[in-house]
Amino acid sequence: MRIGIACSIKPAAPPPPPLPDDWYEEWDSRETVEAIAATLQQLGHQVTILGDGPPLVQALLHDPPELVFNLAEGTGVSRSREARVPAVCELLGIPYTGSDPLALAVALDKSLTRTVMAAAGLHVPAGVTLPLPAQLPYNGDYAEFAAVLTEAGLSLPVVVKPVCEGSSKGITRQALVEHPEALGPAIVRVWQQYRQAALVEEYIAGEEVTAGIVGNDPPQLVGLMRIVPRHHPQRFLYSLEVKRNWHDQVDYEAPAQLPAAVYRAVEIDALTAFAALGCRDLARVDFRIRAGVPYFLEINPLPGLSPTSGDLCYLAYRVGLTYPQLLGMILEAACQRYGLDPSRACSQGNG
Repeated sequence: MRIGIACSIKPAAPPPPPLPDDWYEEWDSRETVEAIAATLQQLGHQVTILGDGPPLVQALLHDPPELVFNLAEGTGVSRSREARVPAVCELLGIPYTGSDPLALAVALDKSLTRTVMAAAGLHVPAGVTLPLPAQLPYNGDYAEFAAVLTEAGLSLPVVVKPVCEGSSKGITRQALVEHPEALGPAIVRVWQQYRQAALVEEYIAGEEVTAGIVGNDPPQLVGLMRIVPRHHPQRFLYSLEVKRNWHDQVDYEAPAQLPAAVYRAVEIDALTAFAALGCRDLARVDFRIRAGVPYFLEINPLPGLSPTSGDLCYLAYRVGLTYPQLLGMILEAACQRYGLDPSRACSQGNG
């Protein structure tokens, strides 16, 4: 089978000021894309790296593959940027892996996702979204933020994050606000650096757990993984700094050592979230557990697949799957949706 990889590859140079240093955090490294390409080739396929944006569109128009393996995050700050590749594929009638444009667009907008998940019956942390103001840079004295928590029924500590980002973009140590005087600066930092609304969300003290899901009809839970801090801070945040230095900061425990009833509750909520958003083929769902109750944090229908730094891959390894097995499961799920022969897709080579 001829497979094209749609991907946003991190540039070699860091983002220029005044962009924050995590501007390209969602994008995949060239090493990750090449590892995926090599693995798909090992599974018997002819693979082309298509990139993202105009080069991708041109390639799809002039020499469309039989299937697009979609990793592309899109560029800029548009809340629908992750939906562009699936939308183009659907327009051109090209099969692709992963969720459709609507699921990807809604999932990237944390405020909309919170609404969907609450309607589906999941516990969602209390929160409020503060829209991007018309006038920036901000020149106030931060006094206006004093009433934000009260009006939203929130109390410190809270987490302040960009509303339409992934890969922990903008979720640094500064995002955990424990003192009133830090709230305004944290909100304004999101506005000014990421040019989008800020979500102020209740900090849920408890275990951090992620659920991996692969497949369709029905989707299958790969397992649950607990993120265990090594240094036991008073309040743990799975922040950008932690993820970048995970070897020294956390241990990954899978299967997650949780009481049976709690484990089952997270499983049910993860699969409910997957269905509520209409996800396909794969996703990762993040929770915090407080007093035995799972609180939904985020769902990622386009999770990172780096063989050395992707949470879904960490989870798969710890429950006995290899990297080729994980990618093969994702590919097979997509092939089955389109009525493609999974055995041919996994064994016949160039098609």
